[in-house]
Amino acid sequence: MLLNFSFYNPTKIYFGRNSLDKLKPELANYGDTVLLAYGKNAIKSIGLYDQVTAILKDAGKKVIELSGVMPNPTYDKLMEGVKLVKDNNVDLILAVGGGSVIDCAKGIAVSAYCEEDPFEKYWLGYKNLANKTVPVASILTMVGTGSEMNGGSVITHEETKVKAGRVFSTEVYPKFSILNPEYTFSVSRYQMVSGVFDTMSHLMEQYFSGNDNNTTDYVIESLLKSSIDNLRAALKNLQDYESRSNLVWNATLALNTLTGLSKSQDWQVHMIEHQLGAYTDCAHGMGLAAISLPYYRFIYPNGLDKFVRFATEIWGVSAEGKTKEVIAEEGINAMENFLKECGIVTNLKDLGATKEMLINIAESTVITGRGYKKLNKDEILNILKACF
Repeated sequence: MLLNFSFYNPTKIYFGRNSLDKLKPELANYGDTVLLAYGKNAIKSIGLYDQVTAILKDAGKKVIELSGVMPNPTYDKLMEGVKLVKDNNVDLILAVGGGSVIDCAKGIAVSAYCEEDPFEKYWLGYKNLANKTVPVASILTMVGTGSEMNGGSVITHEETKVKAGRVFSTEVYPKFSILNPEYTFSVSRYQMVSGVFDTMSHLMEQYFSGNDNNTTDYVIESLLKSSIDNLRAALKNLQDYESRSNLVWNATLALNTLTGLSKSQDWQVHMIEHQLGAYTDCAHGMGLAAISLPYYRFIYPNGLDKFVRFATEIWGVSAEGKTKEVIAEEGINAMENFLKECGIVTNLKDLGATKEMLINIAESTVITGRGYKKLNKDEILNILKACF
C-alpha cells in the first residue's frame, strides 16, 4: 500500500529542441548579475557557450564566469564560486553542463552566505538551511544525476577525502531547467552510458526498499525498462533524437522525488560509490555499476520477493520450475550481461582503485541502514573486494 507522503517540486522544465528560446524571458525575473558556471570546453565546442552568452548580453545581464567545474566538483571549486557570488552580488547562478556543474551551483547557492564552514554544517552536519540562498537555474548537457529538478548537491572535500551528498529543501531546486536532448550529443559514449546507469541506480536504490506493491514500484519498473531499451537504441545511433530524449526525461523523473514516494529508499550503493569517487575520481555511473553487482548479490536474500519481481518484470526471466533464489540470481546475472553489452565497467580496478584503498573506502562509507540489510564496515569491505 502507499504510505502517507507530501509531494512538491517547484522546478519549471522547458524540454525540446527550441527550449533555449525560453532563457531570455526567464532572465527577466532576476537581477542584473549572473554567475555562469560550466565545465571545461564541451559547451564551447558545440556552440552553446556563444548562444548562452549572447542571450545573457541581449537581456542586459552582467556575466561573471566560473569555468572548469570538474566531474566530481570539489569544495575548493565551490568556494571559488562563493567568492565570485559575494564579490559581485550575484542574483542568479546559471549552470550549463551536467549534474556536476548543477550540483556545484547549488552548493555555491547555499554556501555563499553561510557564516560557518558550509561543508561541516550542511554536508556533514545535515543542519537545516538557515541563511540566504542564491537562485539557481540550469541548462542540461549530460543526463544521469537528475540534479536539474531536485535539491541534491554532491561535493568532494579533497583534503579529507570525503565525498558527501546533501539534499536541500525545495528552496534550492533550480528555478527553471532547459532540457534540449541535442545538447547531450556532445558527451562521449563512455559518459553517456555512465549517465544512464546512474539513472538506473537511482531507480534501484528506491525500488529495493520495502516489500510493498504500489504505484511507485510500477513507475520505477517502467522507467528502468525505458532506460534499458533506449540505451540500446542510442548505442546504435548516438545522435538518435528519440532515444536520447527518452533518456533525458528518464533521468529527470528518476530523481525529482517522484519515484521515491512511499519508499524508504536504500542509497547504500551510492554511499559506497561516493567514497570510491573521493579516492579515484571515477565516473559516478561506472562506480555505481561496479558496486551494484556484488552489493545486490549480497543483499538479495533479505529482499527476495522484490528481486524476483525485478528479474521477471525488468529482465524477462522465466520463473517456471525455479526457486525464488534462482530467479533472483538470474535477474542480477541478466543485469550484468546488459552492463557488459553496453560497455559499462563492472570492476574497480578499471576505475583506478587499488587494493590498498579499499579499507579506507569501507571505513569512511556512511551506512544508511534503510535497505533490506544494514551493512557493517567489514561487509562493505568484502563487497569492495568482490568487485575489485
